[in-house]
Amino acid sequence: MTDIVIASSNKGKINDFKVIFSDYNVIGINELIEDFDVEETGTTFEDNARLKSEAGAKALNKTVIADDSGLEVTALDGAPGVYSARYAGEAKDDNANIEKVLAALEDKTDRTAQFVCVISMTTAEGHTETFKGTVNGEITLAKIGENGFGYDPIFYVPDKNKTMAQLTAEEKSEISHRRKAIDQLQVFIEGAE
Repeated sequence: MTDIVIASSNKGKINDFKVIFSDYNVIGINELIEDFDVEETGTTFEDNARLKSEAGAKALNKTVIADDSGLEVTALDGAPGVYSARYAGEAKDDNANIEKVLAALEDKTDRTAQFVCVISMTTAEGHTETFKGTVNGEITLAKIGENGFGYDPIFYVPDKNKTMAQLTAEEKSEISHRRKAIDQLQVFIEGAE
């Protein structure tokens, strides 16, 4: 079984990759490098994904995949965007982030939003490719559902008539922004083989 190294310590994100890449041995980079952490100084999802995959590939001298993803809310001019994980502060508290988004939308009628995921793959030789996936939805008035992580409980997917947090891991993996980016990555990898 081939290993796929993911430059993330986010258990929810790593689980998403495990469901999608079920034929591979998905390893979080912190299993190989203690306290791997890259400061996300980029202004776009692509910038931050590249920073992580390039640092991981350089440190391990092997191919590393990283992603940067988040929520973009139309009425908030694309916020929280690249600051999605720490929107309500450095503690990266999902509930606090959700409450801040809901409070910011209290007087707004436009609740459209999208989840964005950019995956960056850097080879041991330092070559990097990026792949972007999005899923459109709306922000609910309150949290609904127990599954998922991050903003999933307030992200309603009209096609499914459910929030991301009401979907099973398998259902989410079929439609998610991460899945769409990974599908492009898989096509690229298969084309390169």
